[in-house]
Amino acid sequence: MSLFNMGDKAYVMLENGRIFEGYSMGAKGTSIGEIVFATGMTAYEETLSDPSYFGQIVTQTFPLIGNYGVNEEDYESKGSCVSGYIVREWCNTPSNFRCEGDVDAFLKKHGIIGIHSIDTRCLTRIIRESGVMNGVITTENVYEKKDELMERIKAFTIKNADESVTVSEKEYYKAVNPKYEVVLFDFGYKYNIRRELVNRGCNVTVVPASTSPDEVKALNPDGIMLSNGPGNPAENVEIIANLTKIKDFGIPIFGICLGHQLMALANGAKTEKLKYGHRGANQPVIDLSLDKTFVTSQNHGYAVVGDSIDTAVGEVSHINANDKTCEGVRYKNFPCFTVQFHPEACGGPHDTAYLFDEFIDMIDKAKEDK
Repeated sequence: MSLFNMGDKAYVMLENGRIFEGYSMGAKGTSIGEIVFATGMTAYEETLSDPSYFGQIVTQTFPLIGNYGVNEEDYESKGSCVSGYIVREWCNTPSNFRCEGDVDAFLKKHGIIGIHSIDTRCLTRIIRESGVMNGVITTENVYEKKDELMERIKAFTIKNADESVTVSEKEYYKAVNPKYEVVLFDFGYKYNIRRELVNRGCNVTVVPASTSPDEVKALNPDGIMLSNGPGNPAENVEIIANLTKIKDFGIPIFGICLGHQLMALANGAKTEKLKYGHRGANQPVIDLSLDKTFVTSQNHGYAVVGDSIDTAVGEVSHINANDKTCEGVRYKNFPCFTVQFHPEACGGPHDTAYLFDEFIDMIDKAKEDK
């Protein structure tokens, strides 16, 4: 363990009544959320700043967190949307030439309650065996308020996820040598999606999640990007209805994670909640057309039901090598492909960054056909 004063007590209580005792880091108080685990060995900064974790208390399975500090240049959003942070051991003396602070200070700045010195391996095994469950992270005495907290835990659901993380108005980002205009729907997007597009000569207009089809058409984009984001995809009724119209514009579309799920729902497919989701930088995905397996970065608790996709509309293009769930769809009647994983992978493997090039190729072809 780290050689420093452990500090105040903190607690994690699961929906099944199990209590873990540890020590406080970050902010003080009490927070309810859905407890999930992430398996990345690095990129805790990107995890903490990923809007897809909205409403969730994140457990890091890698035992040591914080050894290279935090650096604002690496953040994937302006702040943090996690509801709590759980680690085995945290480093209060980070060492890296890019370090601008430590994890404890980051959590305090963003009002996030953290806990360290608990058995994260045991906690992860419980989630793997029982499935994702609600829980509380608190610096109050959990035993004195157990009944009250349990009522709150059982009543908790993640609500208004995309509304809570999306931009309030359009934002414009210009490429150095612009060739294309791309609309990026912000369902809780990671900054590296925008960076990958800008690096390929795309001027990017980031738009709110509820942007209407008419507003999109008025921007006259060469391509449309559907981002990642949090929550249950099926609850986004208005967005799904908008996508049913937007897809008929004939504009090339590329969807990632939640964007992948929403497009599937807009085409009559179904989604399902996974037992404990895919969260980490080491998820194996098979590209069926290439018959090749890629290592991918992922963060999602829902998946598209592959068998629910109308074969006249689209086909499954990628599957997870572990559980065979749908990881990608290519559509037949309009220019669009979507994937469940993160080809922008920051941090994580860059094996599937080629998909951004495929999106650019699709845009080029559409421009030639005009």
